Amino acid sequence: MDPPGPGDQGEASQPQPQPLEWRFAQVFGERAAGEDVQEVDIISAIEFDKSGDHLATGDKGGRVVLFERTDVRDNASWRELERQDVPVTRHPEFRYKTEFQSHEPEFDYLKSLEIEEKINKIKWCQTSNNALSLLSTNDKTIKYWKVQEKKVKRVSVMNLDTSQSLGTSTAIASTSSSKAPLPNGGCSDKFNCLNTNLSFPPGGYPSLRLPVVTSLEASPVARCRRVYAHAHDYHINSISNNSDGETFISADDLRINLWNLEINSQSFNIVDVKPTNMEDLTEVITCAEFHPIHCNTLAYSSSKGSIRLIDLRQSALCDNHSKIFEEHEAPGSRSFFTEIIASISDIKFSRDGRHILSRDYMTLKLWDLNMDSGPVSTFQVHEHLRPKLCDLYENDSIFDKFECCLSGDGLRVATGSYGNIFRVFGCTPGSMEATTLEASRNPTRRQIANPTRPTRTLTSFTRGVRRGGENQGVDANGNSLDFSTKLLHLAWHPTENSIACAAANSLYMYYA
Repeated sequence: MDPPGPGDQGEASQPQPQPLEWRFAQVFGERAAGEDVQEVDIISAIEFDKSGDHLATGDKGGRVVLFERTDVRDNASWRELERQDVPVTRHPEFRYKTEFQSHEPEFDYLKSLEIEEKINKIKWCQTSNNALSLLSTNDKTIKYWKVQEKKVKRVSVMNLDTSQSLGTSTAIASTSSSKAPLPNGGCSDKFNCLNTNLSFPPGGYPSLRLPVVTSLEASPVARCRRVYAHAHDYHINSISNNSDGETFISADDLRINLWNLEINSQSFNIVDVKPTNMEDLTEVITCAEFHPIHCNTLAYSSSKGSIRLIDLRQSALCDNHSKIFEEHEAPGSRSFFTEIIASISDIKFSRDGRHILSRDYMTLKLWDLNMDSGPVSTFQVHEHLRPKLCDLYENDSIFDKFECCLSGDGLRVATGSYGNIFRVFGCTPGSMEATTLEASRNPTRRQIANPTRPTRTLTSFTRGVRRGGENQGVDANGNSLDFSTKLLHLAWHPTENSIACAAANSLYMYYA
């Protein structure tokens, strides 16, 4: 084993960031005790935009709901206070902005297949002309939406009392309907075109007032600009925007397609793992994401627990990967469930593009793009469920797809679990931070005491297993786990320590 290098020594000597103290900020769609949740209201996607000022959620009913930040800003003063290490007591506040029906249930008559309206993924696009742009997808169809403020205008400051004329306007219209209209609103019958019920003051009006056009409060309007359809034979599991602002990818179980935002009539197939004989199929694509900086690089994960990095400059069809990240299993540890729990359900690039975070059923893994020999760190999410894998397989919970996210500064990672809890881990070398929070108004109600972590293998600065809260119980009372309450979807604010997570139909927000 190589001794730690000078760079490692310097990294280890850096002070560790203090564990964050998470607080409840807001909740949208909170249900009362005993209230039943409608299936169509369950949130199935969450995404912050790049600025963090807008948040989008999608649900199983095909709706997209947008929220906007209300404590903006004061932002210059906020950042000034942060630079001066002055504690900021205010927390991010969001409000409902608008919602629209993105997808409707469909039926594929050729395959006799029902296509659900459920929103699988939402991705924000670059804003232009003060319009918000986003992509949303269900199993088969991707749509490009633009949401823009539209101002309603009305004419005011009239010379005549409009309230009196309104009642007779219909009568005027009915009497003059047989007359042919003249240009500029003229009337062929000069006697009938005037409203005789209007009363003029004695002596007439001293002066005529010009009508004034006033704008009422603007309201957001969503319009579907493009529909990208008929390009996937299998269910779309992910979409990802390119950093060039012009293209995006969509991935299903066997193929990844490259689209131009302006062209919805064709796409280019860049990855195809479909074998000639489907009986030879051994793995499928589970998630794909573009590199946040390099427009020619993307990564996709597979059901066998591997992540492949591909370079679009190598060839039109990227059959060969430039790098592969996978962890080889220990000899003798293989079981019936090994391949099932190794399947990666989500991957995310860090903001600087240096690391990839992956989530399989049992763990979070952090990978360094410059080191493909194994993960930099492994975080045990719910290790206490390992003895219960048989039960999880019987009720299909073992196939649940949990998402993961990284903080904007790359110092922490988070993912969800059962019982509507989510875990936050510190991922700096030597960090012992492992926090368990519940999606409720009291997030620390089910806080689990974390035992001392074991000594880390290899060097203390490159790789290690992080274990947080290996409890055999589930809550403070040791109650058995409720597999129906699970926190699958969550997102980390791009610049602040703020997390939005979905518990059934409720959207909870926390800050630290």
